[in-house]
Amino acid sequence: MTSLAERLVPDELWELFRRVVPETVVIRPQGGGRRRAGDRECLAAIVFVATSGCSWRQVPPLFGPAWPTVYRRFAQWSQARVWARLHRVILDELGVRGELDWSRFAVDSVSVRALKGGKLTGPNPTDRGKSGSKIHLAVDRNGLPVAVAVSAANTHDSLALQPLITSIPPVRSRCGPRRRRPGKLHGDKGYDYPHLRQWLRERGITHRIARRGIDTSQRLGRHRWVVERTMSWLNGCRRLHRRYERKPEHFLAFTAIATSLINYRRLTE
Repeated sequence: MTSLAERLVPDELWELFRRVVPETVVIRPQGGGRRRAGDRECLAAIVFVATSGCSWRQVPPLFGPAWPTVYRRFAQWSQARVWARLHRVILDELGVRGELDWSRFAVDSVSVRALKGGKLTGPNPTDRGKSGSKIHLAVDRNGLPVAVAVSAANTHDSLALQPLITSIPPVRSRCGPRRRRPGKLHGDKGYDYPHLRQWLRERGITHRIARRGIDTSQRLGRHRWVVERTMSWLNGCRRLHRRYERKPEHFLAFTAIATSLINYRRLTE
């Protein structure tokens, strides 16, 4: 492993990844054959693509495996939902250490331009109708991403709230049972609908949603700024600045990689 690969995939992150990556049985043909590229080397190259924003063809040869191998491994792991499981494993580690604050959550979304189209894309009303996708995010009181989802850019935020909150996984806690519902939920005026307030109440979640024409943005910023900060943290994954993937599961994989890296940094602090 080179120093760059070791920096991108430290030993702690590699041990967490080994919990979720499926085992591969290597059957070599008679007479030998090329050695299978290591999973850790491929993971380091995938993290490099995610953080640098480069194309697959630009993967440096110092990682070892060629770029087709790296992309093939990324596609296989995305289909197996490895990235979602990695995100959940890191959340469990945070929960056991008491790093997740369930008392107050915040939700928001950000739109990115989709350069190649594909499913879960649509005309972005804030970008002159150009094709784009929207990333929806739910974070805890400290801004740690707990749930992430992707939709077309023309999807109203109110339509994504219920699937986003429902997708919060049951996370381990320091003591007691697993938890998956926050005490309070903060949202901007895009979520100001009676049926959403009723839906949250039925699940024991106290809503703090801005009311159109009543609440000011200054009052909202006291608690909602954490999700906006997390959106800026996502910019550290430069592959999310634009959507280059036609397949939505590949773009969603990069969002899961980004949120996993954000949460992993909290583990190492």
